[in-house]
Amino acid sequence: MYAERASRLDGAVVWTDGPGEPGAGRVLPDGCMDLLWHDGRLMVAGPDTRAHVTGGSPGGWAGLRFFPGQAPAFLGVPAHELRDRRVALADLWSPAAVRRLTARVNAAGDPASGLEAVVLERAAEVGRPDPVLRQVVAALDAGRPVAATADELGLGARQLHRRSLAAFGYGPKTLARVLRLRRALALARDGVPFATTAARSGYADQAHLARDVKELAGLPLGELLAGR
Repeated sequence: MYAERASRLDGAVVWTDGPGEPGAGRVLPDGCMDLLWHDGRLMVAGPDTRAHVTGGSPGGWAGLRFFPGQAPAFLGVPAHELRDRRVALADLWSPAAVRRLTARVNAAGDPASGLEAVVLERAAEVGRPDPVLRQVVAALDAGRPVAATADELGLGARQLHRRSLAAFGYGPKTLARVLRLRRALALARDGVPFATTAARSGYADQAHLARDVKELAGLPLGELLAGR
């Protein structure tokens, strides 16, 4: 069973999920990256541009989901290099260092807490991410146009695009689209009618919402909600 809680790392979420049931699961784009523990191994989930379909797994999972733009400073890797990928942490860091961290997490009574402890320690070493990144996320999540966001932050369009690729894994237009999807799904899951959901989330109309959900999530909105 899936459960999550706020992390002591600002903006991050610690989550756990029990052994998967037979059949595919679906992880939707959310603008985030995750440090994962599964079957005694550490992995990284990069930023998704489409739904990531998973098979049922016999073991449980634990993860720390970074706030958008937060993970690259922790990993030391630009987000666009991990876009739509799941990789072993040992592919990014030295195998010896990863073995030490993996042993620490495995020795913890709770792998999720072990992950959080590792991340907090590393975060203290690398310092805080660029505060402008939070402002970018806040502006786009509020529905501000990309050009207006760049102007308000004193950034050129190309500069915002470059910084977005490194921090989020894709350009600001894609990030805005992903954040809009999240807003829409939150409303729809609360029972808000689809037409109202579309209007409140920033879509042109309900048909626009339906197309975007199908393209990003891989399922029609009604079917997606039925599967939760």
